[in-house]
Amino acid sequence: MSLAPLVDTKRIFVCAGTGGVGKTSVSAALGLGAALRGKRVLVLTIDPSRRLAEALGIRQNTPDPVPLGRDREAELGIEAPGSLSVWVLDPKRVSDQTVTRLARSKLEAERLLANPIYQRVTSMIAGMQEYTAMEALHGFIEQDIYDIVILDTPPSRNALNFLEAPNRLAASMNSRIVDLMRPSTGSGIVGTTRRFLERVLGGVFGGDFFADLQVFFGAFGGMFIKLSSNAEQMRARLGEDDVAFLLVSSSGRDSIEQAQAFESRIRELGLPLGALVLNRSLVPLARRPFPDASLLPRKPSAVQRSALDKLVQLAVRESKGINAAVDLSQQLEARAEVPVVAVPELGSGVDDLEGLASVSTWLFGEAGPAWDPNRPET
Repeated sequence: MSLAPLVDTKRIFVCAGTGGVGKTSVSAALGLGAALRGKRVLVLTIDPSRRLAEALGIRQNTPDPVPLGRDREAELGIEAPGSLSVWVLDPKRVSDQTVTRLARSKLEAERLLANPIYQRVTSMIAGMQEYTAMEALHGFIEQDIYDIVILDTPPSRNALNFLEAPNRLAASMNSRIVDLMRPSTGSGIVGTTRRFLERVLGGVFGGDFFADLQVFFGAFGGMFIKLSSNAEQMRARLGEDDVAFLLVSSSGRDSIEQAQAFESRIRELGLPLGALVLNRSLVPLARRPFPDASLLPRKPSAVQRSALDKLVQLAVRESKGINAAVDLSQQLEARAEVPVVAVPELGSGVDDLEGLASVSTWLFGEAGPAWDPNRPET
């Protein structure tokens, strides 16, 4: 199986999966494989490992995506027009950029960005991290400078939380709360409640606290309609034909069960499932030749025969696990009705460019046999 047909026809990839299954590495390897095929690729990720970040040359808090660089690209075989850029999603930076873009004036943006409530609360609002992932994706799609954008979804027990971020953010920025925090203009229940809150909060946190709250809710609340509109547009955009969701899972029972739950949820939402990636799987080992007498010399010694017998016993034991993995892969493919791409456990790790290149060859069906009979294994 290969992801090549998807790369040829899709523009947006959403990699989803629980923590610890190698989702970020798969996202980066997918981007590398697409760049090798002449695509201008952007990978949006949350928190790559330190070694992977160093290998890709990416840094935290950069205002723009970081290109891999022509030297690294040439080393990996990427030729123009192909390119690979990576951007580490920083919710605070994305939020700041959004405020600057949507504020009614430069002065309003400056007041909100300097507001101590905004600086502290934006990271605490329910759904903010997931929302900013949607906002960043929306922005880069609108710019239309990349052939492919890959979103490595935020780490979460529910890998699809970011799809519901607009609703979660709406709950946090309820219009009643916004109205309550606006300057008092009347003597009704709302005005009375507002003045009561002002006295209580001012007495506890200081006189400026309630004023800061009013500035925050007054400015941010005014932008909320635009924020919700962007998120809903992106939510609808993710249901179009040039989008592919990739579910990344390990072969563990819990991981498989959660991937199946994600798959069901994706179907319920009417979103396009492109493939399932089984990471650290035994399936590729099915390519190994089974040891037999052809491994022995023409006149083997008793020691050599004994060694082969023991090797056969180990191979039989290993084959049971491999066959179970193959059966699982076939069951998943029949259930999901999409390709299941298996990537083996790579002992050298996948947090450098060489490791990513190895994963990429498996994702695109270009890897050779998983076992070289001329290379002894320990």
